[in-house]
Amino acid sequence: MTEDVERLLIQFKDEGGEVLGSPFDVPIDITPDKLQLVCNALLQKEEPLPLAFFVNEAEIVSSLASALEGQALETERVLDIVYQPQAVFRVRAVTRCTSSLEGHTEAVISVAFSPTGKYLASGSGDTTVRFWDLNTETPHFTATGHKHWVLSIAWSPDGKKLASGCKNSQIFIWDPNTGQQTGKVLAGHTKWITYLCWEPLHLNPECRYLASASKDCAIRIWDTVLGKCDKILTGHVQSVTCVKWGGDGLLYSSSQDRTIKVWRAQDGVMCRTLQGHAHWVNTMALSTDYVLRTGAFEPAEATVNLQDMRGSLDELKEKALQRYNNVRGQGPERLVSGSDDFTLFLWTPAEEKKPLCRMTGHHALINEVLFSPDTRLIASASFDKSIKIWEGKTGKYLTSLRGHVSAVYQISWSADSRLLVSGSSDSTLKVWDVKTQKLSTDLPGHADEVFAVDWSPDGQRVASGGKDKCLRIWRR
Repeated sequence: MTEDVERLLIQFKDEGGEVLGSPFDVPIDITPDKLQLVCNALLQKEEPLPLAFFVNEAEIVSSLASALEGQALETERVLDIVYQPQAVFRVRAVTRCTSSLEGHTEAVISVAFSPTGKYLASGSGDTTVRFWDLNTETPHFTATGHKHWVLSIAWSPDGKKLASGCKNSQIFIWDPNTGQQTGKVLAGHTKWITYLCWEPLHLNPECRYLASASKDCAIRIWDTVLGKCDKILTGHVQSVTCVKWGGDGLLYSSSQDRTIKVWRAQDGVMCRTLQGHAHWVNTMALSTDYVLRTGAFEPAEATVNLQDMRGSLDELKEKALQRYNNVRGQGPERLVSGSDDFTLFLWTPAEEKKPLCRMTGHHALINEVLFSPDTRLIASASFDKSIKIWEGKTGKYLTSLRGHVSAVYQISWSADSRLLVSGSSDSTLKVWDVKTQKLSTDLPGHADEVFAVDWSPDGQRVASGGKDKCLRIWRR
């Protein structure tokens, strides 16, 4: 006679708390695979979705029983199980360096893949911007024009233009197909450019406007078609460190005056000032950053041979808007800021000026912070050699990824939110598996500090650059 397995009443809910189906009873040793079958049957989608299940905020990894260990159980009560759809595709971890691209004669300060991952650009201290051919992994164009270090580069979300800003306070717009400058030089800032950000594709499919932040305490919005400054947003009293153009028509700027300001993009009116940090605010990330960066490109539909996005402006706009709404979900955009005061703050800047959460734990200044593409996690990189992972909705601390032996400069998520790559001053890159919270692969190869790292939106490649003047491309 087999002994009776204890059974429980469970109820599926989505992240928003919406109930799915009615409660039913299951054996307590049910596995996530079986829960997946049941849940997908209730969801009635054509394609079954990969799902993750959580009970009382703990993930069900091997079985329901092991997730409930040490928790007081009431068999009379219905147990809520929250299901989270995961990315339908999987990005494989990069494991080897396929090319080391020489060409820059000074340190590589920034690397960025275009929104579809078709082009790769890098900005350097040798005053040039270089475009690289990813099919052959060779240098493609060298864009010259800047007179000083290229500090910041940004792709337009349609992938047809690259903006670069230099220490000489000029901004150039380049065409990746020819490597030539398009339009006029955008001049007006009186000190160097710290950050560039384009208007989101679903707000303007022409990708006409560009926002720039500068050490001169101002943010400027440029009309790149006419080549002139459209608006100047002033209010910060020290260098502006970062500017983000949100998907709901708001601009966010962080500054060394310890504040973050929220502006209305269409008329440049300042809506509110977010205060709380006790030192310079270095970095910001929006929960919708990834979807705004990729525009109409869906990583799940990526092909091996990369193409530009095709379609009329309206089609691209529609697709980008649909993707944005999916990612944004019900609530407003969330913003996370990292500072020299060793803390992060999580805000909903469109709604209120009080932070949702103050996130402490780093022992040194925070260099970069990023939301995962599915917005569920936040990763922060710090000079304390660690990367910390936080919950994206609440800001709750989850884990620390340790392994670097020196400051971590930049991080980048894989498109499926399962992996994270980090570049450090210890000259290595490391790929982390976020689910197991462990190091997936260690990537030595650079001869000196790694300043910049980016994971292509199609998931195929990681690019890194740094003090050794080499650009390296890593693949699986």
